[in-house]
Amino acid sequence: MGTGMKHRISNDLTGRFILLTVFLCLSGFSALAQEKTPIGFSARSMQFDKRIGEDARRLIDNVHFSHEGTNMYCDSAYLFSQQNRLQAYRNIYIQVNDTVSIFGDRLDYDGNTRIAELTGNVKMIDPQMTLTTGHLIYDLNNSTANYAGGGRIVDKENTLTSRWGYYYVNQKQFFFKDDVKLVNPEYVMDSDTLRYNTLTEVAYFLGPTTIVSDENTIFCRNGWYDTRNDVSRFSKDAFLNNKEQSITGDSLFYDRRQGYGRADRNIVIRDTVQNSIITGHFAEHYEREGISVVTREAMLTVISEGDSLFMHADTLRAVYLDESEEQFVFAYHKAKFFRHDLQGLSDSIVYNFSDSTIYLFYNPIIWSDVHQLTAERMEIQTAENEILAAHLFDASFIISEEMDVGFNQVKGRNITGHFSENELRRIDVFGNGETIYFVKEDDGAIVGINKAISSNIIIYIEGQEVTGIRFLENPEANLYPMDELPEADRRLRNFKWHQEKRPKKKEDIFIRE
Repeated sequence: MGTGMKHRISNDLTGRFILLTVFLCLSGFSALAQEKTPIGFSARSMQFDKRIGEDARRLIDNVHFSHEGTNMYCDSAYLFSQQNRLQAYRNIYIQVNDTVSIFGDRLDYDGNTRIAELTGNVKMIDPQMTLTTGHLIYDLNNSTANYAGGGRIVDKENTLTSRWGYYYVNQKQFFFKDDVKLVNPEYVMDSDTLRYNTLTEVAYFLGPTTIVSDENTIFCRNGWYDTRNDVSRFSKDAFLNNKEQSITGDSLFYDRRQGYGRADRNIVIRDTVQNSIITGHFAEHYEREGISVVTREAMLTVISEGDSLFMHADTLRAVYLDESEEQFVFAYHKAKFFRHDLQGLSDSIVYNFSDSTIYLFYNPIIWSDVHQLTAERMEIQTAENEILAAHLFDASFIISEEMDVGFNQVKGRNITGHFSENELRRIDVFGNGETIYFVKEDDGAIVGINKAISSNIIIYIEGQEVTGIRFLENPEANLYPMDELPEADRRLRNFKWHQEKRPKKKEDIFIRE
């Protein structure tokens, strides 16, 4: 046999083998296709209707279909056996399993794909909820349902509506999109995209979401809400506000039942009544007690058209007393504040919003223009953005520097400094009064140094200069020429000049000593 003949026989056998393989594969696919379970049925009346199709059966009255464990009922239907599909009408009832039932006016069911499409007054019921919609597609293979023309879900506490919804039946998980609204007896939630578990009753936000209740309004772009336990977490542009206050942060946690809130990172708490802002990176709020605590770079800003006050401490505690309607901010551990006309520091500071009084405890220092004031504790009275008075208690001391030649000093048990237009104008000394000040001519030339003691003293100041002194009880005073009073005698006992601690700008309140 020639070589060419052998090649032709070989090619012929190869071709037949390929054709046989293709035929067997096609036969296999055909066999698989034929293995689809046909739809079983029963009805009181049946007839063929070739106007609809060659194999169309019209079923009327008490119609029942069964297919792979699912039972379907209706008033009438058309069954297309060759296509393994049906169209059912009126009083549709699908018993998916022991827990899920579906109702509607019309059903189109494909037995090959096991996809049921229902229209008209569609209702799906399981033990956790009831879904109603005008159009529902149910995938029996994957146990999923979806609607795209609007739907409504009702469980024991919530009613949820949306334009689009997808339901994983076995996992009890819903996905909603577009015009999502959840109505609870305690609040109303509007969202762009929402995932909701009907077993746990937890809603997850995947887009812009607003929650409105009688107590507050909440907004976020991501988070979750446990509707059963009223516990939630919000993130991405999250904020919570009520009629008087608002809080924003990178992340907010809120327990509505306990009245407890927590915020993390980039926190801003605004109070529209007190016209104040508290910022920081960690905050806790106790709603019932009326207490908010802020830490991590915490700062209070009391806003004023003329000059805002900025206060920093390790911890800021805002307290609202419901009975007296008073509100305080407690700043403790290394507290410091700055205002252009007034600065101060202390271990602890309290700001009373009711009367704009500032209380300083444990080694406080305040600076007003050229004056440094120290004592064991202090009270600063302000009103309408103006300093009215500074009350110094125990070991009180006021110092001002005099043109690099020395320091004017006033010392006593207690001192009250009176202000006008935010300038110190009068100093009242009560008990153990001592003074050192430089006496000047009208042209500013220094005459000498006056050193005096008296139980009680009144000092008058104009334009940062001492213009008069009244010694009220048992005064002893001496005027010394500049060169006759030794340097060691030019400072009263316990003199301390703290200029290096003075905040020169707002950012300085964060400098640690």
